This record gives sequence, C-alpha cells and structure tokens, in this order.
Amino acid sequence: MKKTITLVAALLTLVACSNRPAKQQTPDLNTFPYMVEEFADLGLLRYRVPGFEDLSVQQKALVYYLNEAALWGRDILFDQNGRYNLRIRRTCEKLYLGYQGDRTSADWQGFETYLKRVWFSNGIHHHYAEDKFLPACSEQWFRQACAETGIDLSDELVSVIFDPAVMAKKVNAADGEDLILTSACNYYDGLTQQEAEAWYNAHKDNSAEPKWIGLNSKLVKNADGEIVERVFKAEDDGLYHEALQHVVENLEKALQYAENDQQRLVIQKLIDFNRTGDLTTFNEYAIAWVRDLDSRVDFVNGFTEVYGDPLGITGAWEAMTNFKDMEATERTKKMSDNAQWFEDNSPIDPAFKKKECKGVSAKVITAAILAGDCYPSTPIGINLPNANWIRKSYGSKSVTIANLTEAYNQASLGNGFNEEFLLSDTEREIARKYGAHMSDVHVDLHECLGHGSGQLMPGVSKDALREHASTIEECRADLFSLYYMADPKLVELGIAPDMEAYKAQYYQQMMNGAMTQLSRVELGKNIEESHMRNRQLIANWVLDHADTENPEVEIIEKDGKHYMCIHNYEGLRRLYGELLAIIQRITSTGDYEAGKELVEAYAVKVNPELHKEILARYQPLNIPPYKGFVNPVYTPVFDQDGNIEDVLLDYTESYTDQHLRYSRDYSPLPDINN
Repeated sequence: MKKTITLVAALLTLVACSNRPAKQQTPDLNTFPYMVEEFADLGLLRYRVPGFEDLSVQQKALVYYLNEAALWGRDILFDQNGRYNLRIRRTCEKLYLGYQGDRTSADWQGFETYLKRVWFSNGIHHHYAEDKFLPACSEQWFRQACAETGIDLSDELVSVIFDPAVMAKKVNAADGEDLILTSACNYYDGLTQQEAEAWYNAHKDNSAEPKWIGLNSKLVKNADGEIVERVFKAEDDGLYHEALQHVVENLEKALQYAENDQQRLVIQKLIDFNRTGDLTTFNEYAIAWVRDLDSRVDFVNGFTEVYGDPLGITGAWEAMTNFKDMEATERTKKMSDNAQWFEDNSPIDPAFKKKECKGVSAKVITAAILAGDCYPSTPIGINLPNANWIRKSYGSKSVTIANLTEAYNQASLGNGFNEEFLLSDTEREIARKYGAHMSDVHVDLHECLGHGSGQLMPGVSKDALREHASTIEECRADLFSLYYMADPKLVELGIAPDMEAYKAQYYQQMMNGAMTQLSRVELGKNIEESHMRNRQLIANWVLDHADTENPEVEIIEKDGKHYMCIHNYEGLRRLYGELLAIIQRITSTGDYEAGKELVEAYAVKVNPELHKEILARYQPLNIPPYKGFVNPVYTPVFDQDGNIEDVLLDYTESYTDQHLRYSRDYSPLPDINN
C-alpha cells in the first residue's frame, strides 16, 4: 500500500531565481520522511545527505559531476542483468505514460507494480532471490493495453515477460548444471560454461601484477563459431560505448574540480580506462584510488562486483559518490591503525596470515548518489579493490555508509519485529541498548579488516572457488567481524562501549542467519543469494557443531513458536573462530571441494516447517523484507560566467518520477546489445 508523505517544505524547496541562493540546511532527523512507499515485498526510503551544505563550492561541483557520471551507467546494468531488460523497461514505460484506459483496475495496478519492480531490480529478476517475477496483470490485458497505446509487441517479448519457464533465473548456482546456459544474465552469448572456462584459462594472466581478464567484457560466439571478447569501452567499437562516452564526458568535467593532484590522477586514469578498456590502465587506476586518502570526496564508478556473473569474473556496473563523515571516521581509523594486531591474533593458521598489513584505510562516508548495482538496493559497506595482489601490495579502502544505516534504523523504529522474534526482554533490552551501534561496528570490521585479512598461498588463483567464491568470501569477512566483536580490544580502543555490547550482534546474526532472513525467501525455494547463503552457512554450522549436552546456542520452542537461544556467548565466539579457521584454509588453499561441501551442507537448503512458521509470524507485521532508496536531486546554480556557484538538494522527487526521469535523461543504449 502506498503511504502519503508530508514533506518538510521549507527545507526541501529549490531556490530557482537567485544568483546567490540561501544556504540550505540538512532536514531534521526527527521530522525527515524516510519512508516513501511500499509495494510487493519492497519498501522505498529516502536518505539524508547531512554535511553537504558545508562542503566548499569546489567539492559540491565535484560531487555533482561525479553524480552525473554515475547516472549515465544505469542502462548498462539493465543490459547486463538480461538481454531483454531494456526493451521490457521501455515498453512498460511507454504503456505507463501513454495508457488512456482505466487506471483503477486490478490489471492496471498489477502492471504498475510490475514496472516498479523492474525499476527496483534493474530487470525482470528479483534483485536478491534471482528468480523471475511475473506481472500481476493478465497477458490478455497487457496485449490489449499495448495495442490501444500504439505499442508494437512481439510474441517473443510477451513470452519473456509472462512465461515462468523462459529465462527463469538470473544467476543459477545449482551444482551439476551448466551455469551459463541456465542463467538469464547477459554476460555470455552462445557459449557453454565449459567453453567460457576454457577461454578464461587460456587467457589467464599469471604475472606478478595480473590483469583481471574478463572484468570489463562479454564473451560471444560469432557466426564462425569463434569466441570473441566484446570489451566495454567508450571507443566506438566498444560494447556500451553509447553510455560510457557520457560517463567519460562527466568525469572530464569532474576533473576540473578535483581536490588535489592524487584525486586528479584517479579521475584521469578512470577516464583513460573507460575510453580504451585497457586492463593495465585499470590496475593503475585502482592503485591510484587506494592511495587517495586525503580527499574529502570519493567515489566508486565502473565494473566492480562479480556476483551477477555465474562464473564470478565480469563486473557489474555500479557507482556511488560520497564524502567523508569526519567525526564517525575516527571509529574506523582506530580499526585500520590496529590492522596488524587483528591479523596477528586471528584464530587462523599462521601460514595464512599476512606478515604485513599494508595500506588498510577505513572511513565512514555519507552517500551522495547511488547508481547501477548500488541502486535502489545498496550495500551499507564497501571494501575495494577486489584484486588480491593490489590489496596485498598497496592496501584497500573500506567504508561504512552512515546515512544509509541511519535511514534503515529510523524507518524500522517501532515496527514490532523485536517483540515477535527476540526470545525475551533480556535480548530486547540488549538490542535496544546496543543494536544500532554494534551493527555499524560489525559492518566496519567486515569491510575494514575482514575482507582485507588473510592471504592466498602461492599459485592459488582468485577464481579457485568458482561459483562458491562469493559466498565463502562474505562468510570469511563476517566471521572475522563476529570473532573480534567479543574481543576486549574493541573496548580498549573505545569502539565498543563495554563487554556486553557484542551480544546484540551475536544474537542478531544467529537469529537472522537461521530464521528471520527466511522471510525473504518464497516458500518451497532454496537460498540463492550469496550474502544470504553466507549468513545461513554460519548459523547452521554453529548450531550443528554446538555441544550436544550443553549447547552454546540452540533453537528452542516457546508457546508454539521457535526462538534463538544463546546459553554461552563466549562458547559461541569459540565456534565462530573455529569456522573462521576452516573458511580461511579453504580460501587460502583454493580448496574448491571443501568449499562446495560446506555451502551445500549448510547454506542452501531451507527447513520447510520453520520457513512456513517464519513467514506466518512475519506477515502481520507488514514489514517489507527488502528496502531500497530514492536519490536526492542535485541542481547546479551557475553564475553569469557559467561557473557553478552552488548545488542545491531536493528530496521531494517520487520513486516513479525519479525512474521516469532517469529513463528519459540517461538512457542511450539500444534495446538489445549483441
């Protein structure tokens, strides 16, 4: 059901006619309208951008053009997620804008929800579960409505939209199946999994500073049966060049406002990489980006995470512009300054520990714009770059996104979840007192130290764990964080307030991993998404390895409902440490079979009776299982000479209006890229 939002008009109105606009203030935390609307299993939130008004004019202009560069990549992700996605999105948008029939009918409302879901998922597959979702309108109505609106509609496109068996899963990770042929994502064309893996093996860079072969390309088989690599680049022969040329154009504008020489080098290297697609240039960009520690404004822009590729090689387009939260960054700085202590005291085999932790930097940021694979659903923490050799030799950047966690927390106040799922008032009080803060600490440890910890043994490939690599890596970072949350070192550093605080996150992880995250899974389905698999793997392994006579943790029944019960928090920490040692060994040695065994045993299958119970208990709460965001609108104010003298923020744009505007103003790609 849509929710009507009362806006804080005085704070959120654009000043249009003044050469010297009044300074805007960040909306108040207590009155800001976080929730925008709800539909299907989704809730849309706004997020504040506190501190933007205090940036210099130069920094605001830099943010503005980095935002523009981010938004121009939107079509790329739609196309990567499925070859028909752009055609479907545009067809539905034409129908939405042009339909003259009854907009109160059940068919129209079902169609409208479908379009909103397509926007949210950047395609026709659920952003988390990977399954194709279907319109809640009839095929007959859809055909007739398109005809009445003058929209040409092929039987092929109708089949892709309405037939549940056609392109059923975006990314298939099922063991024993051809992961390329059974996945609907658009990273390969005409190849089998065996052919793609053979091509990558033949072109692998085994040098000391290897290029990430396949990061920015699509493998296709031509008419002669030859495998051809289509590189993503702005040059006219590049795939996605229509969008990347606009990205480059706005990065060049951003370059004029760079804060310092190092940031200027970062932006220039990214421009060069986008123009040519050269992976050596990408390495130079990534190293320069890691070394840019003094700039207030920062960004992610380009082909980054590989979760969308069934083989875990090609990066999905994502972008985020941000600036440093100076006060909150002190917390993560304490972690990064002590990175070597955490590494040395990790419960893993000494052979797998880094002898020297280089360049570990961490900060808390304020997101200014979300785009691509970060929008509308977004991570709350990021750790990059992904290349292990760069991380080992030059370090990494880890960020926690404070204004997004604020929005999540504010939107969840008083929703009844803790009363329904936490065992007793004891757990509820711990959650109330420590939950929000320790959740942030968990993300900090996960991103800042977890992903950057440990090392691969000589000769072990980053691709060794194949389709299970993402699950195992997220599991490793989560376990590192969980193990150290209970360490007195956090209290000593002033990161945790006391030795009781970690219990909030321990309880939340076990409850969510084994139970409440099932609210996101359709009854009868297995868990597909890597982060969800990670969380269930940890919880189920711990439950399975708890002491049989005096369990550290168990699921108990109370008044006909099941709850997580932790008897021994210190013992639970020991179990987390044991699993971390196992996961690190698998990662460091590239033990594919052991990783596969763990994932299949603990991460995938769902207890059907418990699943049914969780869904039944969750339903009356009316809490959307998934949430995403609507971006603010940034409007530059120019002086008489055409120079930016301010950038104004507006939070009033609706979810629908935002996506229609993005499709109108930032959509250069053809319907289908081959």
